[in-house]
Amino acid sequence: MPGPPRRVVSLVPSLTEAVALTVPDALVGATDWCVEPAGLDVLRVGGTKYPDLDRVRAAVPDLVLANAEENRREDVAALRAAGVPVWVTYPRTLESAFTSLERLLAALGSAEPPWLRSARASWSEPFTGVRRRAVIPVWRRPWVVLGADTFAGDLLARLGVDNVYATAAERYPRPPLAELRAAGADLVVLPDEPYAFTADDGPEAFPGLPYALVSGRHLTWYGPSLADARARLEAVL
Repeated sequence: MPGPPRRVVSLVPSLTEAVALTVPDALVGATDWCVEPAGLDVLRVGGTKYPDLDRVRAAVPDLVLANAEENRREDVAALRAAGVPVWVTYPRTLESAFTSLERLLAALGSAEPPWLRSARASWSEPFTGVRRRAVIPVWRRPWVVLGADTFAGDLLARLGVDNVYATAAERYPRPPLAELRAAGADLVVLPDEPYAFTADDGPEAFPGLPYALVSGRHLTWYGPSLADARARLEAVL
């Protein structure tokens, strides 16, 4: 029987970090946005939305890692049509992220790594404090917010922050700013990715409303960052 994949190209920053820290010899390519771990020395294949598929194929991968939200269907289809196996992830809750990571790493021939055990342990205790309602923009011009059924929304809910748009019909609604201001939130959560919200770019749109600037990596990445994500997010929330 063939062994686990030994030449992996990752088109997902969080999965790049997971593979690099767990099965480092297997990782041969990653996107320009794959910045963790620092100093990663592999073939770069462009962006997550528009990877250079010729460079991906040139790496002769026996597996490409993709995500249903971060990567385009047409790129996944093109790679598969060229005979390249593609593993597509789509976690929308913390538990599904843990399961997805466990399955992927097992497929790469690895037992559960220490960082994954640590992540599970850090998120095992339920939140017991006072809950708050928040709007969570992920883009502006136009404004885009977290809606229903998102991984980041599930993480925040586990920290006592309930998404005002959690029951929206869309996963990423685009409400006008006036609607956001009147949504009944008592907090605005502003991550630094995909849009790089800062103290000078974002909070001024919600005068009088408390805000929290959070690490997008710890809010949206599903990988080794989950081991300390809870502590980091709680510190600013």
